[in-house]
Amino acid sequence: QVHLAESGGGLVQPGGSLRLSCFASGSIFSTYTMAWYRQAPGKERELVADITSVGSTHYAGAVKGRCTISRDNAKNTVYLQMNSLRPEDTAVYYCNTAMYGVDYWGRGTLVTVSS
Repeated sequence: QVHLAESGGGLVQPGGSLRLSCFASGSIFSTYTMAWYRQAPGKERELVADITSVGSTHYAGAVKGRCTISRDNAKNTVYLQMNSLRPEDTAVYYCNTAMYGVDYWGRGTLVTVSS
């Protein structure tokens, strides 16, 4: 069983930055790929970025160059640094991992980009 808890969302002006954090319970955090997804109002959930156990990263085209995913295995935490935020980045951001074929999700953290 894995529990994921996101934090760091909030209201930010266009062009601003936020850093999201996701703490994962469990001692095997370091062995699994971690991901950030987002879901905007009226839209489907989409992948933002993921990071493997060895630190290889992948980004969605919409955020590439503006976001950085990282992980601290000693703290069981994955981060998403978001810069140059745009109104279209407004969404609930979810942390995700999959273990033994089971998807685990956090409850999400709301990011609102607005002036």
